[in-house]
Amino acid sequence: MKKRKNSIIMFRLIKLVKPLALTMLIAIIMGVFGHLAASFITIFAGLGILSVLNQSQSLTMLFMGMILCALIRGFLRYAEQSCNHYIAFKLLALIRDEVFGALRKLAPSKLDGKDKGDLIAVITSDIELLEVFYAHTISPIVIAICYSIFMIWFIGRIHPFLGLCALLVYLCIGACLPLIISSLNKDNGLKFRMLSGELSGFLLEAIRGLNETIQYHMGEKFVKKMNQKNEELFEVDRSMKKTTGFCTALSNALIWGFNLIMFISAFVLFQKGQISFEGMLLACLSLMSSFGPVSALASLGSTLQNTMAAGNRVLDILDETPIIEEVTDGKEIKFESIECEHVDFSYQSELILKDCSLHVEKESIIGISGKSGCGKSTLLKLLMRFYDPSQGEVKISNESLKGINSSCLRNTESFMMQDTHLFYGSIFENLRIAKWDASYEEVEEACKKASIHEFVMNLPHGYDTMVAELGESLSGGERQRISLARAFLHQAPLLLLDEPTSNLDSLNEAVILKSLDEERKGKTVILVSHRESTMKIADQVYEMSDLCAPMDRVS
Repeated sequence: MKKRKNSIIMFRLIKLVKPLALTMLIAIIMGVFGHLAASFITIFAGLGILSVLNQSQSLTMLFMGMILCALIRGFLRYAEQSCNHYIAFKLLALIRDEVFGALRKLAPSKLDGKDKGDLIAVITSDIELLEVFYAHTISPIVIAICYSIFMIWFIGRIHPFLGLCALLVYLCIGACLPLIISSLNKDNGLKFRMLSGELSGFLLEAIRGLNETIQYHMGEKFVKKMNQKNEELFEVDRSMKKTTGFCTALSNALIWGFNLIMFISAFVLFQKGQISFEGMLLACLSLMSSFGPVSALASLGSTLQNTMAAGNRVLDILDETPIIEEVTDGKEIKFESIECEHVDFSYQSELILKDCSLHVEKESIIGISGKSGCGKSTLLKLLMRFYDPSQGEVKISNESLKGINSSCLRNTESFMMQDTHLFYGSIFENLRIAKWDASYEEVEEACKKASIHEFVMNLPHGYDTMVAELGESLSGGERQRISLARAFLHQAPLLLLDEPTSNLDSLNEAVILKSLDEERKGKTVILVSHRESTMKIADQVYEMSDLCAPMDRVS
């Protein structure tokens, strides 16, 4: 994780407000006048006391002024908060959209091996925490500055020294105190967000593996590990809460202390005849009623660390550079052939493919076999351009994959992986992922080819039957056939099938192989399988060891 300075994070997050700058300006204006209205309730009360003592002003007018300020304060406070929260939730939606877009570009190469629970924590709780920044940080800072400038001028009119005292008070509470509290928190905010993400990932893994945990009596070990992670998170949270409590106590103590200093200063000036009793009273009341905006800034020192840490984690995703860039200005091709030319590929430092070459002509079925871990699935991922080879080149119709538009490449290829992911939704919706505008008849035809139609029709609601999360309500073979139906529905000229019959019985395997053989016109199929029976429909079968140069170590 890249650690950024809080100032850089704030600048990056503030830039996102640009489309809603007018709404933010309105919120700031209403916030300034709202706080002024609140302060003048107290000031009018002080004038009321003076009017009783001097019998110089109408109490009725002052009372009406207090009521008017109270009404204005209530309305402007509501309007300010509405604008700020509109900005916050609108921006959260935009940020989530950007993060999902970034994840789509990073997948699958940059997301392989990533902690999914941690990613979920970033998308949900980390982005949610930014609401504090947009609703309770940006405009309050500007409001506090504008409001403090006015109050310094107002108090300074009574006496310049009192205005200087007010300036020092606002700087101390609104600027120095948040910085001190922030330094006390150190990196606790970032540590808290990271530990929270780790805990989310651990819980997600524990829930998915609940059956295995029960089967092998590992429950106590998982609970112990979870408690350990909870304790680590609790310790960091307790440290942050302790700092927050100290901040609140210190802030309140400083406010009382500065009020006393202002009173003593004003009283001394009154004794020297430099200000009137009215000036002394108004100066003290003005300061006492003006701590709202700067007090809000004082609390930011403890809350903003957590928010900045969340922003840092979100920026990590947005700044991540994808291994494979989307191609939008490339060529549109028509499938004629596919070939690998002397391809090398490594996962990090581990060599998987060495000098691999393969040529496949149009409308042929090619089988690829080999022992586990020899690179069969990796070869298919290279053909899909999930990764780029470190050496050599992969071509379709004599055109490098790097020069073909990504949308064209996806339309040209259908890829059935070993692990089938099913989304929470109906079977019909899960199938139409391959072709979102597919008709019911097209979906049904694809399922017949994959030998899954009769099974679906026997379900309580047919194609409208809901699938549980991750497809857990279906068996491995049923999920595999749905995945194959997706590949048929996509209607791409090139089919890449990774162990398409591994979880099927002989009868269903025969039906699927017959469908593949019957639909081979206009189709090219690259078939990876361990089963000899599956390879019987292939025009030619290659061993991975024959396609690649020998290596000392292959994983």
